[in-house]
Formats: sequence, structure tokens, C-alpha cells
Amino acid sequence: MSKTIKPLTNEQLKNKAPSLFQNQPYHEVSQKYHFIETIDIIEQIRNESWFPVAVSQSGVRDENKEGFQQHYVRFQHFSDLINPNANVVELLLFNSHDRSKAFTISAGIYRYVCSNGLVIADSVFDSYKIKHLGDKENDVINAVANITAIKPKLLEKISKFESITLNQNEKESFLQSALPLRFENHLELDNPNELLTPLRVEDKNDDLYTVLNILQENFLSSKVSGYNKETNRRFTSKQITSISKDVEINKGLWDIAEKIASIKDGSYESPLIAA
Repeated sequence: MSKTIKPLTNEQLKNKAPSLFQNQPYHEVSQKYHFIETIDIIEQIRNESWFPVAVSQSGVRDENKEGFQQHYVRFQHFSDLINPNANVVELLLFNSHDRSKAFTISAGIYRYVCSNGLVIADSVFDSYKIKHLGDKENDVINAVANITAIKPKLLEKISKFESITLNQNEKESFLQSALPLRFENHLELDNPNELLTPLRVEDKNDDLYTVLNILQENFLSSKVSGYNKETNRRFTSKQITSISKDVEINKGLWDIAEKIASIKDGSYESPLIAA
């Protein structure tokens, strides 16, 4: 692979997202709230051979919530770090210390060709919410074990997406179905098909999985122009920096891809994957 991913040390994690190391909850949460220190769970996941490779935390409008905000960590399994493939199943950890986000462990896909991370829709893999009370250690171990077990099934699903070819009309239909995930109804784009433009030579393919990744990357980062139909003001879209919106777009795009796959290939089914 052209890029080698190295696990992040605790020092690197702290530099990128200090909220991971918060040792108390935000003062407004209920006394019944059982605080879970994110770094403790990271260490527990490390012990299960999954290592943190990327991290992010949300910005705050209320300065008092700095250090308590939503954050997430992406993990890759030891076996994938030493022998990476084109697509790697990741474990995703989401949490906050102000109750803005439940402690959740989910699944994702990392695509080496574009350093791109997809979040798998809940319709495919049921996220595990770790309650801020009760036996969190067993909850975490079970969630990690389930993601480890379904890795082959998720990779098979990607192979199926790669086997489905879309013509131009089908690509545009995918795009039109997905636009509400990113743009409100009163926003009109000058040329929405710009969002189907590949950002690299490797993405000049017509399979469903490539189109899914093109849309995901463009929806999150590309700048497209348009106007507000209510005010007639011009606008240029900005990069998505909100963790919640990023996940919402990811899951929504995956759901649409699932529907397209079921239409294009009648033999393809999309049940919830269970370990």
C-alpha cells in the first residue's frame, strides 16, 4: 500500500482531542449519570488488538463545554495494520461527557486509495450503545468481539457493491436521492453533477462502491456553488466539520447504496449483520 498507518500514542491522542482524557462529566448532567472516561475504554479496546488510528472532537459554542464535547476515535485491527488491504473494517468509538452523544461503538470502512472513512449504516450493522451505568467492561468486550466477527461479512458486502455497475442515469439518481442529506430543500445547486466528479484517477470507475465513495468524499469536503431560493443569495458549500453531520451523511449514503444494490441485483439481500 502507498500509505502506512501507524497507531496513535496517548500523547498524540491528547494533542488532537483532549476531551478523550476528561476525568469528570459536565456539571449539568444528572447525578445518576455514570461517567465513562474515554481513554479507559481506548485502553480496553487496545487490549483486544484494535489500535486507534484517527481521532476528532467537535468544536463548542459554549466555552464552558470545552473538554466535554463529542469526540470519536477510529480503530484498526492489528492484523490489518501489519497486512493492509484496499478496504479495511474499522471500529468506531463515539462519546461525549455532556450527554450530547451516547457512548457508541460502531463499524466503518477505511479505503486506502483515498484515505477515506465510511461509517456503516445501522441498517447493516447495529451499533452498540454503551450505557453510562452498569457493567460497561463486558458491554465493550462484547461490542468489540461482534465487530471482529463480522469483518469478513462486511468485506463481502463491499465486493458485492464493486460488482454492480451504474450507468450515468443511475449515478445521477443516486445523487438526487442523496442531496437532501447535505443540502436543505431551499438550496439550489448550480451544477449538482459536480458532486459525481472523481477526485483521483483510481475513482474513474462505474461500480456502486466507487460512486458511493465519490459522493461521500465530495459531500463532506468539496465546495459547490448555488443559491438560496428563499433569499436569492448566492452560497458556496463548506467542508463538513460536525461529527454528527458527518455520520448522518455517511449512514444515509450507505442506506441508499443498499437500496440500489437490491434493485440492480435481485439476489442481493441486506439483512442486519449479526455476529
